[in-house]
Amino acid sequence: MTTTAPTKAAEQGHPDVEDAGHVDVLVVGAGVSGIGAAHHLRERFPDRSLVILDAQDNRGGTWWTHRYPGVRSDSDLFTYGYRFKPWRGPSIAAGGEILDYLDEVIAEDDLGGHIRYHHRVTAASWSTEDRRWTVEVSRGDTGEQLRFSTDFLWMCQGYYNHSRPHRPRWEGMDRFQGLVVHPQQWPEDLDLTGKRVVVIGSGSTAATLIPAIAQEAAHVTMLQRSPSYFLAPPVTHELAVTLRSLDIPEDWTHEILRRAYSAQFNELARMSHEAPDELHAFLMESMRPLLPEGFDVEKHFTPRYRPWQQRIAIVPEGDLFAALREGKASIVTDTIETFTETGIRVGSGEELQADVVVSATGFDLSAFGDVEFSVDGEPVVFPERVTWRGIMISGVPNMAYVFGYFRHSWTLRVDLVCDLVVRLLELMETKGATMVVPTLRPEDAGMQLRPWSDPENFNAGYVLRSQHVLFKQGDREPWTHMLEHAEEAEILPKADLEDGTLVYR
Repeated sequence: MTTTAPTKAAEQGHPDVEDAGHVDVLVVGAGVSGIGAAHHLRERFPDRSLVILDAQDNRGGTWWTHRYPGVRSDSDLFTYGYRFKPWRGPSIAAGGEILDYLDEVIAEDDLGGHIRYHHRVTAASWSTEDRRWTVEVSRGDTGEQLRFSTDFLWMCQGYYNHSRPHRPRWEGMDRFQGLVVHPQQWPEDLDLTGKRVVVIGSGSTAATLIPAIAQEAAHVTMLQRSPSYFLAPPVTHELAVTLRSLDIPEDWTHEILRRAYSAQFNELARMSHEAPDELHAFLMESMRPLLPEGFDVEKHFTPRYRPWQQRIAIVPEGDLFAALREGKASIVTDTIETFTETGIRVGSGEELQADVVVSATGFDLSAFGDVEFSVDGEPVVFPERVTWRGIMISGVPNMAYVFGYFRHSWTLRVDLVCDLVVRLLELMETKGATMVVPTLRPEDAGMQLRPWSDPENFNAGYVLRSQHVLFKQGDREPWTHMLEHAEEAEILPKADLEDGTLVYR
């Protein structure tokens, strides 16, 4: 275990910077990824020092910053929950239930004392001579500037900007007399009782929010430029009900349901590539009985892309469709021409009256929390770098990151990545190595570089508009990522850490 007592260090031309000490592993992010990483580190390396930094004022990441009405998972919790921590609730869970689950992990692993809130990482610089990272941190609550050093940096901060959601500007917004809000910055005192609400967007956020506010609002209109795919599973899997009625141990139930859900989504992923027309027909027909009679499915629920080229929105028990059947909500598929004083005029000329407009327009991706990275004094330009198995970056030593799945539950990949990183740290220990860096082999030097996300594979708007700030992938292993879970569940546990693509020193 390596620790160094903090000291004060004043730099010429800069405010006082407090030396916060040295830790063996520094984790950035106290959300689902960071808490999962910390569990695996504490389990395998209990004697190594660990600090977790988070810019927010509490744990949970997305589940802390997203507090709009009805916020819930759009994945089942048997796969979104950790492999090591049985989920005991319904398959689809509210944000508060997920925070409670994370709190249990923090308590059981005694992680609370390792987490530092209000700590925003602004820069990270690697020194090969010193074999360590120096990490600059700004405290949001006190304004202090801190400096940590660490042997290994693990970026678990998530993939989008929590403080700046994607907020398009539309013609005429300034003259709108009502309120415009973004779900990521939902006002705590917003009362929608009797209000006319227009929700711009058709993804998971809109599908979650609309059923939650439809009962109190006078009416809710989902205004979409183009439709999304939807799936309406039960809130609780019937198999879970059966197993619990038989008093099966919760860890057994968790593993059985985890495998059942994984198999289901593996099959959907397979069909999306091999039989997209068949999957499209299945999704369309599963929705049709839940919609109002005579509803225009072709116009409002037929996407322009093949299934799972963007994420399928989950509407448990078909609650969005129930709001449509009850007349509490409606859908308009059109473009926005302009905001007016009292609403929005769309391309057809129709004006949608609104007291409140919700821009459920998503977010923008962030390359490692917009932290400024440098290696031996040279800035790291991530769009010029290549991923190593979606876990490390070429030319960047002693740094791993966690990025989950788009089509499957995020946390399925968290567990797989943690297994590999722990195995890597064990190998470094065995070798007596203090540095590991992904390095292109001579035979990789001329390989074709591909965008971070191939639009033919996944083309959600937030992905396409952020490609320019993200790193690349190659045309061969191990310089690829975004594989499906079924592939990675086989590949990552067996990945050769001594194939020449990782250089140890």
